[in-house]
This record gives sequence, structure tokens and C-alpha cells, in this order.
Amino acid sequence: MENKLNTGAIFKNTNKKAENHPDYKGKVNVNGKEMEVALWVKQGKAGSFFSASFSEPYVAPAQSEPVSKVENDDFPF
Repeated sequence: MENKLNTGAIFKNTNKKAENHPDYKGKVNVNGKEMEVALWVKQGKAGSFFSASFSEPYVAPAQSEPVSKVENDDFPF
């Protein structure tokens, strides 16, 4: 889903497995830059509030190509 300029969408985190995982997460477009946002519901003196974190979108590391096996017959010695 691509967001329009300066908009975004945040959803309940259905994959939360630990207490430190965000309660909500989503993607936002800020001044033309795609960012990920994470929200935690916290309790303060004045009541509940959201604590937010913004980060660059996650990019999975590229997997290296498998090394091909070289046969001994390929060498002249």
C-alpha cells in the first residue's frame, strides 16, 4: 500500500510476541519519504498515551550466492 504525501496508516500489531513489541505499527509518508511507525500504549499521570518510534523501512539482507564447486580436472596442474 502506497501512502499519499504526508499520510499513513497504522494497524494493531497482530504479531506481538513480547512486551517490548509495539502495540500498533504501520507506514507513513513524511515529506515524500516512506517511514515505518511503531506505537506503544503507555500509562502516565494524566492517563494513557501513545509512545511513538519512526524508522527507515526494513530491508532484508541480500542472501549471498552459493559458491560453485570447482572440479580438480579444471586445473592444468
